[in-house]
Amino acid sequence: MSNWRRRLAHGVNLQPGEGPAVLAGFALFYLLFTGYFMLRPVRETMGIAGGVDNLQWLFTGTFIATLVCLPLFGWLASRVERRRILPWTYGVFASNLLLFAVLFARDPDDIWQARAFYIWLSVFNLLAISLAWSVLADLFSSEQGKRLFGLLAAGASLGGLSGPLLGTLLVAPLGHAGLLVLACLFLLGSMGATFYLQRWRERHPLPATSEHPASKPLGGNPFAGATAVLRSPYLLGIALFVVLLASVSTFLYFEQARIVSETFSDRTRQTQVFGLIDTVVQALAILTQVFITGRLARRLGVGVLLVAVPLLMAVGFLWLALAPVFAVFVLVMVVRRAGEYALVRPGREMLFTVLPAEDKYKAKNFIDTVVYRGGDALSGWVKRALDVMAEHPQLAMLLGAVLAVGWGLTGAWLGRRQRTMETPDT
Repeated sequence: MSNWRRRLAHGVNLQPGEGPAVLAGFALFYLLFTGYFMLRPVRETMGIAGGVDNLQWLFTGTFIATLVCLPLFGWLASRVERRRILPWTYGVFASNLLLFAVLFARDPDDIWQARAFYIWLSVFNLLAISLAWSVLADLFSSEQGKRLFGLLAAGASLGGLSGPLLGTLLVAPLGHAGLLVLACLFLLGSMGATFYLQRWRERHPLPATSEHPASKPLGGNPFAGATAVLRSPYLLGIALFVVLLASVSTFLYFEQARIVSETFSDRTRQTQVFGLIDTVVQALAILTQVFITGRLARRLGVGVLLVAVPLLMAVGFLWLALAPVFAVFVLVMVVRRAGEYALVRPGREMLFTVLPAEDKYKAKNFIDTVVYRGGDALSGWVKRALDVMAEHPQLAMLLGAVLAVGWGLTGAWLGRRQRTMETPDT
């Protein structure tokens, strides 16, 4: 290996033989997130089309749709080979995208169609992203996860950077239907990257464990994820962490929708504004993921990744309560989202590397979808009630600060538990 390659590998915590796997994992996230973030501004535009005052209904509809979809995913995960779970799931999503593209081409202004797409994409993004992380938690050891998950998450941030740019540039010439077709192609490409990653793992197997081989189904029943969470204090802690994360995010999300809807009335312009915000967030996240996240996790443990952003958000909410102006809001929102992508998300996924295979797929996806969207729906109604009843918006910001403190305390506890559950890899 040449000197520059050796220095690069050292800089990003790579060990010999891991390069192809990291490139495949990076491509998996890059393609998945490019397609998703190309559509995310479209979703926000569709949400505003139904009225900002009705967003809590869309959150509730998303939660109900998640409750319907998760048993179907659990049934699939119980019956097909582990390595086939992602291709089957992504294949269904790709066909859905093509169907929505046809519907948008025929009637782009149908309000119920817009609401259906908002709910669908809100279910898709959590399940598709959660499943990609499930595959990585299954294929990489805990030690590899600490070193590499931040680097792999940089693929997501790079996709999150290029996706909004593509969406902003192409929404006018292609329309929303054209963006959906292009996103479908990116999703199929991420499926191909997963096939390569799984073949690499077969050529470089981890030490033998008692878990099911990837060539066999997980077994169990479609509701095993929910029952596993209820039986495990560790998984319950992760669920609480996700609920608090969702609540903090929802409080800020509602403020974002209100401000943008009051400032911009044109749908295309709204999509471009949301795309610009996404671009700034991802640009700030990517360098942190490549050079800082892995080193923090190795030297200070997973807990530091789970605590830093909640504490910053507590300060941010207090700042908003004292100075509720647009510039402060944008700064707090950017820090929250960039910090979540660079620190919280990789740290959260590292928590699952110490669990059995079935929990990595079923319990993890139950938490990432049903629990997350349940937290979304509940906090959405709470935020709406505060807006209706309270004359001072600072009340919601103060409650957000309290939630952020609880979020950070939960993250600290999970970091300690993960360290005690971790076993040395040999």
